[in-house]
Amino acid sequence: MQLITSRLYLCTDSRGKQQDFGDFVNAAFAGGVDIIQLRDKSIEAAQELELLEVLRAAAVSHGKLWGVNDRADIAALSGAPVLHIGQRDLPPALAQPFLHDGGVLGLSTHSPEQVQAAASNKEVDYFCTGPVWATPTKPGRAAVGLDLVRSAASLEASLAEQGRELKPWFAIGGIDLGNIGEVVEAGAGRVVVVRAITEADDPAEAAARIRAELPE
Repeated sequence: MQLITSRLYLCTDSRGKQQDFGDFVNAAFAGGVDIIQLRDKSIEAAQELELLEVLRAAAVSHGKLWGVNDRADIAALSGAPVLHIGQRDLPPALAQPFLHDGGVLGLSTHSPEQVQAAASNKEVDYFCTGPVWATPTKPGRAAVGLDLVRSAASLEASLAEQGRELKPWFAIGGIDLGNIGEVVEAGAGRVVVVRAITEADDPAEAAARIRAELPE
């Protein structure tokens, strides 16, 4: 399953200021990003669908995954292989039917209890833990620190002792080259980044440097 081998996940806006969405996502994929999710609350549905066509083409050419944030209807219309939802969005059981065959559903988690729930929910294919550090992409969302990463890693280790596997999970929130070592040391093998790549002068190089910090 392609999700299992994915390590570096990028969330990006529509690049409205830069006007370089296609070039940017191609560069990010070329640098080692495994999944790119379009997350931009400021654009209308029609524009989002247009940009997702661009993202789809880039993902297909690189053999990578692409996704939609929150909007199950957009995921259904675009044929996105990944849909990511939050705790206050559609419940997983209602969001899952919008996915096309083979599509995967991700869920944000912000506490050990939510991690446990996501881990045991058959409708959820992966989950994210965070935000590890405060980030302007999630204003008002308090940072949860590395303890939640450690909690997910502990659950993964416990299941492994029982001969079971935890579904894929990603640490998210303010992660960059300056702190990714701490995240990996806390037990995360996969991360979601935003500004570390979206604000880089060379997105491909930034992606490659972050990817090099992650375990295989």
